[in-house]
Amino acid sequence: MTTSNLQQTIDFIVSPDQSGMRFDALCAQEMSHFSRERIKQWILNGDIQLNGVQQKPKVKVQLEDHITGIATIKPELEDEGEDIPLSICFEDEHMLIIDKPVGLVVHPAVGNRNGTLVNALLWHYPEAKNLPRAGIVHRLDKDTSGVMMVAKTVAAHTHLVAMLQRREIKREYQAVVSALLAAGATIDEPIGRHHRDRLKMAIVSDGKEAVTHFTVAEKFRNNCLVDVTLETGRTHQIRVHLASRHASIVGDKTYGGPVRVAKDASPDCREFLQKFPRQALHAKKLTLQHPITDEEVSVTTDLPEDMQQLLTVLRQDLAEFE
Repeated sequence: MTTSNLQQTIDFIVSPDQSGMRFDALCAQEMSHFSRERIKQWILNGDIQLNGVQQKPKVKVQLEDHITGIATIKPELEDEGEDIPLSICFEDEHMLIIDKPVGLVVHPAVGNRNGTLVNALLWHYPEAKNLPRAGIVHRLDKDTSGVMMVAKTVAAHTHLVAMLQRREIKREYQAVVSALLAAGATIDEPIGRHHRDRLKMAIVSDGKEAVTHFTVAEKFRNNCLVDVTLETGRTHQIRVHLASRHASIVGDKTYGGPVRVAKDASPDCREFLQKFPRQALHAKKLTLQHPITDEEVSVTTDLPEDMQQLLTVLRQDLAEFE
């Protein structure tokens, strides 16, 4: 698939594992950077065709069917721009990398229509209204801080999404966990919606492939600072995978268990751990080949102040009892 600033060219063949899928579901899978509603409308308009013929979205595709089209990209965002400061680590005419603060929601949703990263992007870059999801190619949870890529053109967006799917972008995180781990490991467990609580993710047999690598960077009395790298980018992947190893992230109210505090911990340490207000997870570093120029881009950010304070408290607690 190729793009110009306002058009998307679609051209792919149905593979064996895609045979039998709905036409619209397959297109949504192949073009996940566009909303399902936008893709459905392209199919209904005949902008995307199956074997050269306009078809209904629910038609089942067969092996080696040919899907083609040239779709015009029109603004789909109704959200308003807001003058929200952005901490920009890298920027050129094709893309930018920001350091997202704790508490900033990425996409507007029910209950969070304003004050989001999308609102900020639409203010600073009004042309972002022409881009899929305002140029955002991946997301961080509201209470996770750190580096995020944002495209400024359709071409850059398409390339960045494809690079993520091919696992060509290195994403490095740091987290403080409620466990005393002996060493690092690789967690290769599929993730999908929790079978009972649909607001949560879980390791499930019918989930999507998810691979997380972690190493122990620093040990404390009952906690560790871990470095984490991702091969895949499933929703809540790091939080779910670490929790599955009984090493939930400090402050994670969704996947965390009881806070681990030594019986003889200092009052300051006990209080800080028990009241830490969010998951202690930070997207520390992004490394990639630029989607247009092919030059290496690498951005590293410092831990936010609350995580630095958490580490200071844990170090002091360790020093007092050594």
